[in-house]
Amino acid sequence: MDSNDSVNISRRGFMAVGAGGVAALAAPLPGAAQAASEAAPASTVRFEVNGKRHQLRLDTRTTLLDALREHLRLTGSKKGCDQGQCGACTVLVNGRRINSCLSLAVMHEGDRITTIEGLGTPSKLHPMQAAFVKHDGYQCGYCTPGQICSAVAVLSEIRDGVPSHASADLTAQPLLSKAELRERMSGNICRCGAYPNIIDAMTEVAGGTA
Repeated sequence: MDSNDSVNISRRGFMAVGAGGVAALAAPLPGAAQAASEAAPASTVRFEVNGKRHQLRLDTRTTLLDALREHLRLTGSKKGCDQGQCGACTVLVNGRRINSCLSLAVMHEGDRITTIEGLGTPSKLHPMQAAFVKHDGYQCGYCTPGQICSAVAVLSEIRDGVPSHASADLTAQPLLSKAELRERMSGNICRCGAYPNIIDAMTEVAGGTA
C-alpha cells in the first residue's frame, strides 16, 4: 500500500464517520416528535365557509389552506408552491381574494370564506365557471379553482373602482382592458398557458370588450 492509498482510505473513513454523525444528529430522539406535537399550541376558530358555520380546534400554526383541505375536506383549493406565488390556493374572504397558504386559520375568526365549491354546483355553475368552460379557460385544471376565484374578485375590484399598477389614472374608474385583467391576474400562474382564454372568459362575464 503506497501513501496515496493510505490517503484515499483515510478520506473514505472520514466521509463514513461524517455521514454517520450527520444521520445520528438528524434522527429524532425517542418520543421527541410526540412531545412536540403534544406541546403545540391549539386554538378554537369559528368561521363561515360556503354558507356553513364551522368551529375547529386547530394547531395555531395551521394555514387556512390546510384547515380547508385537511379538516373540512374542501380540496378544490390546491396547494401548489405553498409560498404564495402561484395562486392555486386563492379563496375569497369577505369578498376579497387571498392566498390561503400564507394565512393562518386562526386569523379568520368570524370571517366569511368562499372556496371554489361555494361558487357553484355542476348543475348550476357560477357565471365565471360557465365562461371558463365555454372559452376553454383551463387545461390540466390544477390552477383553475384559484383562477376562477381570483377572476371573480378581479371583476369586483374593477366595479368598485380599485386601481391596479396598470391603471393610467388612479382616481378614475379602471377600464375593462386586457392590460388591466392581465395585471390583476398576474398572481395566478397557469403552466398550461390558457391565459388568452381566461381573459376571454372574464370579458364575457363582465359584459365588456377588452
